[in-house]
Amino acid sequence: MNNENTAMEHAKEIILAAEAEANDVYARIENTEHINQERVLNAFQNNNVSARHFTPSYGYGYDDISRDKLDSVFAEVFGAEDALVRPQIVSGTHALFLALSGILKPGETLLSVTGKPYDTLEKAIGIGTNEFGSLLSYGINYKAVELTSEFKIDLASLQSELDSDNTVKVVYIQRSRGYAWRDSINSEQIKDVCRITHAKKNCIVMLDNCYGEFTDSCEPTSYGVDIAAGSLIKNPGGGIAPTGGYICGKHELIEQTANKLTVPGMGREVGSYADSYQPFYQGLFMAPHVTANALKTSVLFARAFEIMGMETLPAFDAQRNDIVQSIRFKDAESLIAFCKTIQAASPIDSNVVPEPWDMPGYSNQVIMAAGSFVQGSSIELSADAPICEPYTAYIQGSLTYSHGRIAATRAIAALLNNA
Repeated sequence: MNNENTAMEHAKEIILAAEAEANDVYARIENTEHINQERVLNAFQNNNVSARHFTPSYGYGYDDISRDKLDSVFAEVFGAEDALVRPQIVSGTHALFLALSGILKPGETLLSVTGKPYDTLEKAIGIGTNEFGSLLSYGINYKAVELTSEFKIDLASLQSELDSDNTVKVVYIQRSRGYAWRDSINSEQIKDVCRITHAKKNCIVMLDNCYGEFTDSCEPTSYGVDIAAGSLIKNPGGGIAPTGGYICGKHELIEQTANKLTVPGMGREVGSYADSYQPFYQGLFMAPHVTANALKTSVLFARAFEIMGMETLPAFDAQRNDIVQSIRFKDAESLIAFCKTIQAASPIDSNVVPEPWDMPGYSNQVIMAAGSFVQGSSIELSADAPICEPYTAYIQGSLTYSHGRIAATRAIAALLNNA
């Protein structure tokens, strides 16, 4: 017990030292939060949101004022012409696939300029598989441009592909890093892709916005991205939305996507939800603050583990474009032990011991620590990792900074105690 007490006291000292160094970074995050919160508040007020917009609907869902008003609020918040926000969208991957399916036709090409997309999209696109219903199975082509050696978008290769291949219809950007050891894609790179792509007539820029919402003072659909998609159980749901996804962007593209969501000719006019819409509105309202808490938690983990002599990415004082923090461990055992500590520090299922497993959509076994109120909610504190070299944990979320602080303290104490 003495060793455990000593380890905890040392961990608390490390946390205090990390916080002292991170004060300026926290102030920067809070300034972004204030800007985003005002934009969200204005969108609620400009759209005259009232209690009647929380009302559920039934059957076909014709004239669902709650659903339609939520679309309008999201569109304004994201600086887009239109939005499609639905509880029937089951995940971020579903939202992305839905948008791609809606805007791509057979013979056209999807060009990813951030390398191979996140694991769960591979089968949906048809990369290395012949999955029924994939884009490839419907005659849609796929290409990828790898990032440069500095992990930036290769603009010269993008230009070359656009010049040489007239079938390219969608230029695709993954904002977050997935399981890659690199920085996420910043606004300047996204703007450059939009500038080059839009010089080619009828070519669309699409963004995977997962983990990136509200990390900057404006959203990419406000400065050039034609269509973006993400999950409501990540940043924009504020830890309150129980399910769902969103797609926002140009009106024509949203209409095409809505036809794919339901049926051509009915599109967005149908689709009921027999529960209150309140969590979706309230979650969006809370999203800037909750995202700021997640960002500050990531900064704390980064600096505290840097003090421990471990390799982290991004560095604690880096400009962040998503909520994900990476930490590298010396071996699989240390990585697994870390994830178990995060699970034990969770409010839900803290007694559960996570183990690596063959998770659908992933090429390696994955361990996931996520004692969350909403299953799979990445805006709640969680950690996951593929069990392969280099052994890297990906931490994201935390509804409150205090919870993130407690979890970081316990994780460091456990590491010190086992050293």
